[in-house]
Parts: sequence; structure tokens; C-alpha cells
Amino acid sequence: MQTQHTKRIECGTDEAGRGCLAGPVTAAAVILPPSYSHTLLTDSKKLTAKQRNQLREEIVCDASAFAIAHVFPERIDEINILNASIEAMHLAIEQLTIKPEYILVDGNRFHSFQNIPHTCMIKGDGRFLNIAAASVLAKTERDRFMKQLHEEFPEYGWDTNKGYPTKKHRIGIHKIGPSKWHRKSFTLLSTQTEIDF
Repeated sequence: MQTQHTKRIECGTDEAGRGCLAGPVTAAAVILPPSYSHTLLTDSKKLTAKQRNQLREEIVCDASAFAIAHVFPERIDEINILNASIEAMHLAIEQLTIKPEYILVDGNRFHSFQNIPHTCMIKGDGRFLNIAAASVLAKTERDRFMKQLHEEFPEYGWDTNKGYPTKKHRIGIHKIGPSKWHRKSFTLLSTQTEIDF
């Protein structure tokens, strides 16, 4: 994989949790040293939890700058999940201690940020290390957050499903209803009739 797309000061950005029924959408932005390389770093979905957590520690130490941001369910319901994902990326980029001259975005949609040029890259987290690093930070931070929420709301199984629409999660919604962390604009029980109790 390439470290970055341009020779400018470039951040990669990615999000996690877009397809979840509950919890925040979380984004990270990462600027890596131009000569950075790593044999294991790739799209976070292709890594084990142990690998992601190991990489998280290395990225935090090695990155020139990084930042992570959450956008929570109330805001997701207000502006929709696509806009919330982009807003989370903007918030992360804004917190970087080094201002990027270029933004490399995972996916195919983005809103211009402070007139900094950007490029969207489909499956960019498998092509560029700066996006892959952002992918790992966003995923690990969101997983940690959902495990903390699980302590208060164990009925939904967020320690394992992280808010994604698993059978256990939907059964929990069916039995006790949605929590304050659920995205009310999402169809929380679209497969309700298929749940076998």
C-alpha cells in the first residue's frame, strides 16, 4: 500500500459505525510521516480485534498527528447518517495539531473542508496507509465506547455486536424498546417478524 496519495501534508480520514442501529458514528483523521510503512496495517475490517488494538498503539505513537471524533444519535437523526459521517470526519480533521494541505477520504462522498483539496477513494482503507490508520483508530475507539455503553445497557449485547443489527440486538429492542443511544431515524425492527423467540 502507498503511504499517501500526494506529496503534500496529507491526512487520511475514515469512519466506523455507519451501519449501526445504536451509538455514535466515529471518525478519525491521521497524518503519517511520508516515509511510513507497515506490513500489517490495512483496512480495519480485515484485521482481528487483537491486531487492531496493537496497531492502534503503534499509530498513536508513530503518527505525525491524529484525532478522533464522535457524532451521536440525536445529531445523526437530525442530519442523516451520511451527513453525520462527514461531519465526524470534519470534526476529526479540525482537531489535528498539524493542518493538512490535502485530505484523502475513504468512500465516495465528502463535503469540502475549509477549502482544503480532497479526493474520495472507494476502498481507500485497503490502498493507502493514512486511510487505513484512520480506519483502525475510528474502529477501535468506537468499539471501546460501545463496550462502555454495554455496562449500562447489557440487554442489547453491545459488547459483541457494537450496535450492529444482530439478532440479539433486535431481540433486546423488541423486549425492552430502544434506548437513548438508538438512532430513532433508523428502522430498528425491520426484521421483527423474522425473530424466532
